[in-house]
Amino acid sequence: MSAVHHASPTRVLVDRNPADTSDVLGEVAVGTPEDVARAYERAARAYPAWRATPPPERGRVLARAAEIARRRLDDLARLLTREEGKVLGEARGEVLKGINLLEWYAGEGFRIGGKTRPSEMPDTLLWTLRQPLGVVAVITPWNFPWAEPVWKAAPALVAGNCVLLKPASLTPLMAQAFADVLREAGLPEDVLTVVVGAGSDVGDALVAHPEIRAVSFTGSYEVGREVYARAARRLAKVCCEMGGKNAVVVMPDADLDLAVAGIAQGAFGSTGQRCTATSLCVVHREVARRVVEGVVDRARALRVGNGLEEGVSMGPLVDERQLRTVLDYIALGQKEGARLVTGGRRLAEGPYARGFFVEPTVFVDVEPHYRIAQEEIFGPVLSVIEVGSLDEALRVVNGVRYGLSSSIYASDATTIMRYVDGVEVGMVHVNSPTVGGEAQIPFGGIKWSGVGGREMAEEGLEFFTEVKSVFFDYTGRARHTTIY
Repeated sequence: MSAVHHASPTRVLVDRNPADTSDVLGEVAVGTPEDVARAYERAARAYPAWRATPPPERGRVLARAAEIARRRLDDLARLLTREEGKVLGEARGEVLKGINLLEWYAGEGFRIGGKTRPSEMPDTLLWTLRQPLGVVAVITPWNFPWAEPVWKAAPALVAGNCVLLKPASLTPLMAQAFADVLREAGLPEDVLTVVVGAGSDVGDALVAHPEIRAVSFTGSYEVGREVYARAARRLAKVCCEMGGKNAVVVMPDADLDLAVAGIAQGAFGSTGQRCTATSLCVVHREVARRVVEGVVDRARALRVGNGLEEGVSMGPLVDERQLRTVLDYIALGQKEGARLVTGGRRLAEGPYARGFFVEPTVFVDVEPHYRIAQEEIFGPVLSVIEVGSLDEALRVVNGVRYGLSSSIYASDATTIMRYVDGVEVGMVHVNSPTVGGEAQIPFGGIKWSGVGGREMAEEGLEFFTEVKSVFFDYTGRARHTTIY
């Protein structure tokens, strides 16, 4: 079975609903570096048998997990909404995304392979193998507490690794629910272990452990660069996905109704707490007024509240700290000279009194150098920048230090392809929002958004493997000539 690690009961964290802090989901034991060391030893003992399990059989475990999760979809979605805060429809979508990833990586059990190449030597075969690394660590954020553990752990598992999973301390129960699903699906004991704890304790211990062969991290740039440097210093493989400052470009020939709907969805969906959330709207001044009016109308029409309630379209921020961060950025934007056209206030009266709610917010008259146009806010705050040409739009978008996702709304094929070719991001959407990804295509960014590889698709699995090249002289009579 998979293991949900129960730390020494010296410390516990209280898991609360961010929409109603009186709703306590439970208490979770907090781990220590010593707990990480013990979890590693158990994983290392489990590794040889899991590595020897044929990849198709490893994939069948994930396939059974997908079936179990689908049967529990409603319960998992409700737990996700209570723990993280996103509205129930979005929570269901996240659970389904994780199920899609389980299905994809289940199939990868039949597709893991290398390649063959012709040799310069007679009677010689050349081929490559992909083999697992050993024990690996995955460190996941709070904003996708089900999908992120799945899209990191599933490829690691099907590749034959054992996994130590550290979820965010704000959302440990969804990670434990994932481990429960894997256990029921037949994952052997200690092949996956959940260790809950602070980044300064459990996270640091995972990154520094000399025998953990790879670290996959999602979180802020500030933490990610330290994770990358420290793990790489001991020659571990490292993949860091570190957020974004994602821009939508709207050109004069765009379908403006489509653009407005996509911008609002990208900016305010999941309360803006997505690394792919739309944070910038770079709009041609010929259509700026109509786009801003449309987005503002949609922002004002959103019903903010507890995500479990019918009709609510935007939930709370995840905790008091994130609420303070967002409110500080809103105050900063006004101080910098941007004009607030809607939102900007904390909602704290009546049904909002025990939650971390803020209005969906739109700024106009934003200059590209403003901090609200450069820094990741991670909340429902949209900054609008007007431009006069595609070239100017590209300069604005590429002037941001992040490079995760972007989108363009336009009709002209030349305009679209020039943008796709020139924008400095890892993912580009055309006539659709900046958010979203699919299991079968790589996910990730460049610049401050990502380093060390891509997640999902084949690339997500390849990160958790090493390539071995095989030179097979099958007659023993090949001419031995030094080639390299």
